[in-house]
Amino acid sequence: MSEVEEDVGLSDVTLEGEEEAHKGVGEDEKVQVCHLTQETIGQGLSLLCRTGNGLGHAFVKLDLKDKGLSDVAAVSSFIHIRFLDLSNNHLTDLSPLASLTQLLWLKVDSNAVAYFKGQPFSQLPYLQWLSMTVNRLTDLDGLVGPSLESLNLTGNGIQRANLQSGCFANLVTLELRGNQLDTTGGISLPNLRKLYLAQNAIKRLEGLEKLERLTILHLRDNQLDSLDGLSPNMKCLQYLNIRGNAILDENALQCLRFLSETLRALVLSENPLVETTDYRLSVLILLPQLERLEKDPISHEERVEAQERIKELREEEISEPKDL
Repeated sequence: MSEVEEDVGLSDVTLEGEEEAHKGVGEDEKVQVCHLTQETIGQGLSLLCRTGNGLGHAFVKLDLKDKGLSDVAAVSSFIHIRFLDLSNNHLTDLSPLASLTQLLWLKVDSNAVAYFKGQPFSQLPYLQWLSMTVNRLTDLDGLVGPSLESLNLTGNGIQRANLQSGCFANLVTLELRGNQLDTTGGISLPNLRKLYLAQNAIKRLEGLEKLERLTILHLRDNQLDSLDGLSPNMKCLQYLNIRGNAILDENALQCLRFLSETLRALVLSENPLVETTDYRLSVLILLPQLERLEKDPISHEERVEAQERIKELREEEISEPKDL
């Protein structure tokens, strides 16, 4: 299975389970919450490794998911932790994590974090992987990740993605599915490779000219009626998914020509255009190098027909009299 196919499967899943989990988080008063104890920490520790200075050994993995926790203050003294799972609790404050300076991997899915009190991640110089799906975030103020390579914020209420390269210089994969974004603007990350923005309310493509290394752009189930905003600067883009938007006619596809050299897979299904026209030939004229449209590979017959039509269009252009 190719990288693109794997990513299609990853990002096409629905958020039904995450939405249910989010509802559960909002009912804190109906569940028993617990404070973190040394005993609970001891039960969750594993993976004995040499410490960073090489002079001793310590457990570096801590699993605290599904513990009903309302705070994690007690974890702050376990400074050698590198892998921490806090999923499915009732946490609102992550500031105690600032002392875990060796942290590499952090999962805080299905909690109640609404903002980044004290900017805890700014003090985690080695954190490379962070997942905070299904929390209560509405903005990203205070979130920084100088070493982050993967960031998953699916299923929050984020209205604006203000992510600058100075704070996320190494970010490669960004997931913002199932939020409340109405634009792609604000994502200024030249090193980003994969961007998942499905299931938002995006009406405008903005700022994409800054994503020069992007290979995958996933925009399924938004509100786009135009592809204005696709940029010639996107010279690495290989996969584009705009399924389930509001693309009405072939004119809205003209910006695809900017991607003609690199784009290999395009998903357009569940747009009005697909229901009313035979669009495959029009797409191939714009994207002669395309290898797959929807789930179907481009057939030899389709490619030949498109090449013939491109030739006809060029001949018509040459034969047209030029205005003096």
